[in-house]
Amino acid sequence: MERGGGGVAMARRRRRPTIWRIPDELWVLLKAVIPPHELRPSGGRPWIPARHILDGVLFVLRTGCQWKAVPAVYGSGSTLHRRFQHWSETGVWEAMWRLVLEYYDATHGLEWRWQSADTSLHKAPLGGEKNGAQPDRSRQVWHQAPYAHRGRRRAGGDRDHRREHPGQERAGDAA
Repeated sequence: MERGGGGVAMARRRRRPTIWRIPDELWVLLKAVIPPHELRPSGGRPWIPARHILDGVLFVLRTGCQWKAVPAVYGSGSTLHRRFQHWSETGVWEAMWRLVLEYYDATHGLEWRWQSADTSLHKAPLGGEKNGAQPDRSRQVWHQAPYAHRGRRRAGGDRDHRREHPGQERAGDAA
């Protein structure tokens, strides 16, 4: 009999499936905070229902994909992003978050006496301008890496050119 094998199998059975679409019972709650004009078609471009927008944003948050890489079933990536931005500016996301927390607290109960946060801090790979008075790499443009084959420059711009052209001698170096 294997040890620990049953625990893994039980954990797999208990694991809930990943949510790729907003469940119907949750949509009934959330559509109450979406502006009414976004729930019905208006003229112009093809209309994408608010629920598809919500599902598309959920897809982006789950996968981390770019807006332009969202499957067509959710609508155009630029439309999703535009509506996401609009909902952020108008407080729709915050209202949804509060509503879901209140609903969960009423149905399952939340332990409000403590909170937990998880974070990870990483240096941005192309992090923009520095806030300090002097940047660390004053001779480089922020998005360019230094050349590995170059030697360090001397102060005052006086450089030794002998390494740049092997086999050639500088004037005055002839012995």
